[in-house]
Amino acid sequence: MGLPGAGKTTLASELVPLIRAKWLNADQVRKEENDWDFSGEEGIIKRQAQRMADLAEKHKQDGQHVVADFFCPIPKGRQLFNPDYIVWVDTIKKGRFEDTNKIFVKPEKYDFHVISKNAKLWALQIADQIMEYKWDNKKPTAQMLGRWQPFHDGHYALFEKIIKKTGQVCIQVRDVQGVSAGMGHDDNPFDWDQVCNNISEGLAKDGYKRGIEYEIMLVPNIVNITFGRGVGYVFEEESFEEIIEDISATKIRKKMRESGDLK
Repeated sequence: MGLPGAGKTTLASELVPLIRAKWLNADQVRKEENDWDFSGEEGIIKRQAQRMADLAEKHKQDGQHVVADFFCPIPKGRQLFNPDYIVWVDTIKKGRFEDTNKIFVKPEKYDFHVISKNAKLWALQIADQIMEYKWDNKKPTAQMLGRWQPFHDGHYALFEKIIKKTGQVCIQVRDVQGVSAGMGHDDNPFDWDQVCNNISEGLAKDGYKRGIEYEIMLVPNIVNITFGRGVGYVFEEESFEEIIEDISATKIRKKMRESGDLK
């Protein structure tokens, strides 16, 4: 909950895949009901808050976690919704609509207080509180297979896309130090320990922790992946904006050698 423009929907988009929840977005619910009346308690409470509460309860009864992101400006609406866990997204002093600013009442009780627009970090902390999440080999998991020579911002961008698919990622490191990885990828100076440290340091900047959101695994020098028929997993290629696509590990290694950081 929080003022319009505070970042509720952005936070929800990061949190939902981490706890594998059903997402109820207030604007989407209003759109489906074609109800944009925000006037008085009738519009704020009895229709929207009750509507969100009914939908959340339905999904909850089906055994699902539910993340509902909506304005919920007054205590009566919050009482009617009756959440198990309240996140107050308190990142702005005023929203973009003056009428909603006037009716918003700051919550006296909440479980988590978001005070800056860093959705990835806050989502991880909230998920840890809600789920006490730890790595589980039996949970649906996404895979990243690579040389990581070295792990760089392009790889980090890929990780951020992948973790939203399942909530946990297995990063597999091909054992290629000092040998050819095939197809002209012959320059592989970093060993297993260096690769692990690079990955962990790169992911730690936004609070990702090994053994919680990801694990790192050493695998053979895999040069061919073959499958016969669909067996419950998919192969996907992700695309990025040009500034990310242009990041090159080859250029990074060259620069490190020029500066004396790599032999």
